[in-house]
Amino acid sequence: MDIGVHTPPLADESLEGALAYLSDIGVDAIEPGVGGFPGDDHLVREEYLDDEDAQLELEELLSEFEMHVSALAIHNNPLHPDEKRAEEADTELREAIELADQLDVNTVTCFSGLPAGGPDDEVPNWITAPWPTEHADAHDYQWEVAVDYWSDLAAYADDHGVDLAIEMHPNMLVYEPHGMAKLREETGERVGANFDPSHLYWQDISITDAIRYLGERDAIHHFHAKDTKVYEEQAREKGVLDTTAYDDEPNRSWLFRSVGYGHGEEHWKDVVSTLRMVGYDGTLSIEHEDSLTSSREGLEKAVEILERAIFREQPGEAYWAE
Repeated sequence: MDIGVHTPPLADESLEGALAYLSDIGVDAIEPGVGGFPGDDHLVREEYLDDEDAQLELEELLSEFEMHVSALAIHNNPLHPDEKRAEEADTELREAIELADQLDVNTVTCFSGLPAGGPDDEVPNWITAPWPTEHADAHDYQWEVAVDYWSDLAAYADDHGVDLAIEMHPNMLVYEPHGMAKLREETGERVGANFDPSHLYWQDISITDAIRYLGERDAIHHFHAKDTKVYEEQAREKGVLDTTAYDDEPNRSWLFRSVGYGHGEEHWKDVVSTLRMVGYDGTLSIEHEDSLTSSREGLEKAVEILERAIFREQPGEAYWAE
């Protein structure tokens, strides 16, 4: 295992500056945005795609700091009912897949996207209950749209030897492990999870059980190290489907937190151990979205905890069981 960082919080730094800083604090890998919601501050997709000289410069820069790229991030909504927006997101995804192939990066992180509730609707519709029954019908329609799209994209990714790691995210069609497993089953093994526990905590999903569930299906392609704290005083009054602004911290039911500030170090060691049990020994990519800390302080505290939690060596023989 190694420690990575999703780099948008360091957008004020050049790529070289970000690599120097991250290397200095003990980080092994980066997950740069190449468009969509994460932006492209450190890796402009169009500047590297099909440009061998630029790709060689990137390889040399990464080598200088003994870093590698764990994944390219391109989160957007390719299922958007606005055809122009959907086409833009699709182009971004396909170009990210092509670039990942050219850079020998085997994973692209993304969202499942979210369709409208029917062919004539104009906005995406996140459906969370099957009644009234038109919602169940709309949900069936959304899955038809999603399976058709992701089957085609999975074939494209397979042609390039790249895995699609979908972050289970509310306000997207796939937001929990059973939906993730369903999409994978319907579309193929290139589709799996960018397992981000932060969105599962506030849904009251057991993280280790979810890891085992998806791990049994070989469905974890990447991992985001990101914590969440549920504030019971608020949640008891209004639940956790909270539309309060993220920067109105005292009045939210939950907040994204740096690793260790939503759940303690013992929990994160259990998460790491469970990942190893199901065969995931890849990068734990820190995603900093904690509004109570600066980016650098939040990243550094997360690195400190993860460094004590991860296993850098392969397990030895169980000699005591012989």
